[in-house]
Amino acid sequence: MTWLPVALLAVPLLGAALLLVPATAGRLRLIGLLVSGLTLALAVLLAVFFEYGQAARLQFAVDVPWIPSLGLRFHLGIDGISLPLVVLTALLTFLCFVYLCWSPGHLPDRARALVFTLLVLEVGMLGTFLALDLLLFFVFFEVVLIPMYFVIAIWGGQGRRAAAVKFILYTLLGSVVLLLGLLLIWAQTGTLDIVALTQAHGSGLSRSVQIVAFVAVGLGLAVKTPMWPLHTWLPDAHTEAPTVGSVLLAGVLLKMGTYGFARIAIPVLPEGAAAVAPWLGAFAVVGIVYGSLACLAQTDLKRMIAYSSIGHMGFVLLGFATLTPVGVNGALFANVAHGLITGLLFFLAGGVKERYGTADMPTIGGGMLTRYPHLGSLLTFACIASLGLPGLAGFWGEMLALLGAFQPAPGLSRPLFLAFMVIGGLGAVLTAAYFLTMLSRVTHGRRTAPRPGAGVPVLDEGGQASPAAALDEGGRATSEGTGVTAVREGGQAVPTAADVRRYELVAWVPLVVLTLVFGLWPKALLSLTTPAVQILLGGAS
Repeated sequence: MTWLPVALLAVPLLGAALLLVPATAGRLRLIGLLVSGLTLALAVLLAVFFEYGQAARLQFAVDVPWIPSLGLRFHLGIDGISLPLVVLTALLTFLCFVYLCWSPGHLPDRARALVFTLLVLEVGMLGTFLALDLLLFFVFFEVVLIPMYFVIAIWGGQGRRAAAVKFILYTLLGSVVLLLGLLLIWAQTGTLDIVALTQAHGSGLSRSVQIVAFVAVGLGLAVKTPMWPLHTWLPDAHTEAPTVGSVLLAGVLLKMGTYGFARIAIPVLPEGAAAVAPWLGAFAVVGIVYGSLACLAQTDLKRMIAYSSIGHMGFVLLGFATLTPVGVNGALFANVAHGLITGLLFFLAGGVKERYGTADMPTIGGGMLTRYPHLGSLLTFACIASLGLPGLAGFWGEMLALLGAFQPAPGLSRPLFLAFMVIGGLGAVLTAAYFLTMLSRVTHGRRTAPRPGAGVPVLDEGGQASPAAALDEGGRATSEGTGVTAVREGGQAVPTAADVRRYELVAWVPLVVLTLVFGLWPKALLSLTTPAVQILLGGAS
């Protein structure tokens, strides 16, 4: 079954090549749906044939010469750490195509470019989690940047160009620092093979070199995570990105940074990890509190969810900083849980924006449970899962990260990490505060009219967006003579919206189910990651 990792990369790449054949917009979207569905089927097949009793062992390995003159190899494989992320990536990409295939929110003449971009993006995301060579990891890590830039810059909101430029500048600068760190490891060890470097546990690298390399690699990964204070590109990117872009950005791209800590930084540079761990923990808890406080100040729903990701990723980094099996397992669990829950939140935020024509919470005016009861109920569920209610997936990662801080690895200051645990606990309370505040403003209460000058955008007689001057008897913004109630993300007119459409249920329900499954049965993930974490920490404990 060693062909499976190659097939996972080849299928979306060939699907992108198929787009060179002329086709209508509907067929283009269908190509994306079929190709991403086949990729998901391959990922499921990978999970079915995975030997769960040997989750610490790299399976389905492919190791062939890539550039022999430089000693570079095309080395792929999967273990208990990467398997959940591979399946998550394939699932979210497929659900994005389900959402896109029946949603008229994008212009037909751009459908070819959008489908092509998303398939290339999937290749880069999957390759990052499959790569077992440092340079190959870096190549796939970088492949995602250009597609995501175009997703934001072409199909985003009004401020899309500035947000896309900010995204690409931050991530490219982070990538330069990451590459320098990887080259330093190569220069000191003579190999780029991640498996060999992990087994060596830092042997051949002096403590000072490990610290320098960990700082360089960690900074490069922290930009993508993102870690405070390197986070400032994220809110703008999420706010302006289209729905599918926000889902993949939050659900997968952020995980590429945290995955790098687990796959490369901690096992390859154990002494560097131990030296930098207190600083990593400090930045993590600052990010937790900062992200929560920033959420309380937001009025835009998508921007609030974006800032919440900074706080949630702070828990992931805190778990890594403890260098304990409990904390690292919590970080890996939180990675997957955040991908499911925040992906669902951005799907729902896109649905809210389609129906109201805005994501501005004061303009929405509350009462969503009255007007759109199913949409409001799903939004309530996703928020409760994200704030960490026991019994849902969001609880376990944050709880285990805090528990790891209670008893950090030997050599780390326990009083310092106890302080981190207390601050992180405060951040968890603030997380509940901003989500409950948002629900009280959006889903509950009686629906109110928009503020003067901040009405729901509608189409005027010339077909251009303009602020709504009044509400009809049903409380919907209207434009006289057009029968239009709002404007979609892509600028198309939307008639009176249904509560939740069938294709939306198809795209959203799997995320709801998995959030419940992993919340009630956390062993499904922890049994995968625990054996691999023991190997990962062999040189850092």
